[in-house]
Amino acid sequence: MRVLAPAKINLCLFLGPAREDGLHELCSLFEPLALADSIEVSEAERDQVLCPGIEGENLAARALAALRERGWEGPPLRLEIEKRIPVAAGLGGGSADAAAALRLGRGAFPADSAKNAPRLDLAALAVGLGADVPSQLVPALSLVRGAGERIERLPQPAPHAVVLLPGGGGLSTAGVFAEADRLGLGRSAAELDELAARLREAAGAGASPLDYAGLLANDLEPAARSLRSEIGAALDALREVGAPLVLLSGSGPTAVGVFPSLGEASRASSQLGRDDAIVCEAGRAP
Repeated sequence: MRVLAPAKINLCLFLGPAREDGLHELCSLFEPLALADSIEVSEAERDQVLCPGIEGENLAARALAALRERGWEGPPLRLEIEKRIPVAAGLGGGSADAAAALRLGRGAFPADSAKNAPRLDLAALAVGLGADVPSQLVPALSLVRGAGERIERLPQPAPHAVVLLPGGGGLSTAGVFAEADRLGLGRSAAELDELAARLREAAGAGASPLDYAGLLANDLEPAARSLRSEIGAALDALREVGAPLVLLSGSGPTAVGVFPSLGEASRASSQLGRDDAIVCEAGRAP
């Protein structure tokens, strides 16, 4: 069985106050991309998660272990992840893989493993794995609040496409948030509530993000640029090739250019002349 784990971008990210748990209140719009990791799932003698070429802790392995800890009785599984989403790039690749692993707890593989799925609270498991995982359980345009745990699904947006410049990835999310705190970035809780209402109204009718581009910004951009100066050059390059909307995804370093169509995105990408550019449709999972 093959499952896909789609990347996401943040169409906006507004930073709120720090919480007692050390996380920050956020207001963000997440949308899925056609770009996705591919995961081959098969029965095995024991649970095993493989991700060739990627070192360090694997969030999908933690997700599978969490299912077992909650009593999931599916057969031992081997998950082999083919990474297509750049790592540590603000595109939610690891979170996507973890969410895909959690979805197996619904009984998708095999059919008879669904017998205890109703008592599995996948949303609670997702919150325990990371801020981006809950929204990835059902990849769709979503208004995300709290530290990622409060999710409101929105209508599928009108077709559009993106050009991604990942910049090599490797930018620490924790490091960017720490730099944002050092720079004194952030907004009040009241500001986040007001922005959420405006975003809900703008995106609630299935509009393209290009129709409300004036609302979209990333409060973490100054912090990310402080840590990785080349982010500014990538954002400028996308503007120079005519991207109507240019933004930083998540905590970076991926620069995103939003275009009305896949054809326009492809033409702009060819003008960039960058080997790392990725062109894909946005707003709907593959």
